[in-house]
Amino acid sequence: MSAAVVDEAALRAALARWCDALEAAAPELNALDGRLGDGDLGATLAKCALNVREVLAADAAGIGATLQRCAQACAKASGSSFGTLLAIAFLSAAKTAGERERLDRDALVELLRTVQQALAARGGASLGDKTMLDSLHAVADALHGAGDASAAALKAAARQAAQRALDALRAQPNRIGRARMFADKSIGRDDPGMVAVLRMVQAL
Repeated sequence: MSAAVVDEAALRAALARWCDALEAAAPELNALDGRLGDGDLGATLAKCALNVREVLAADAAGIGATLQRCAQACAKASGSSFGTLLAIAFLSAAKTAGERERLDRDALVELLRTVQQALAARGGASLGDKTMLDSLHAVADALHGAGDASAAALKAAARQAAQRALDALRAQPNRIGRARMFADKSIGRDDPGMVAVLRMVQAL
């Protein structure tokens, strides 16, 4: 078992930082999305963050229940595709967490793998398409390869992996979603969804 363990208190604290990060990154994400899409990604995620804050204001209910409430919060925040995918991600995470009171490194890797599969099934993206899937896959691989590292080391590995995924695919075209219509224009540009995941990982 990893030395790094997430319980509900740690999850709720991380989600509070997650909300702060998404609200702070909203202008950046809107600008990035405006070059390849509708320009509302930041606004969508800020709405999700606002609703998740209501979840955090409620009484503790367990890791799985908290994640499920976050899924519901994101689902009602916006009808955008990314908002829907975020809701699916939280719901998948909630099902994976189940009744567990703590999540160790192995459980976190399992959770990320399950989320990745759920998002791929819903959105139709594959690895290499230059989407948030690539970021999640990189983070899961980094945590898996970190072994029984300290919490600080795992956090650093996750942040570095998300950044590497962004850097590795910057020169590639977007191959799915609205951005695929601007495939040539997307070459050399960061995918807004991947940047959003990076900001989330940096906060969590």
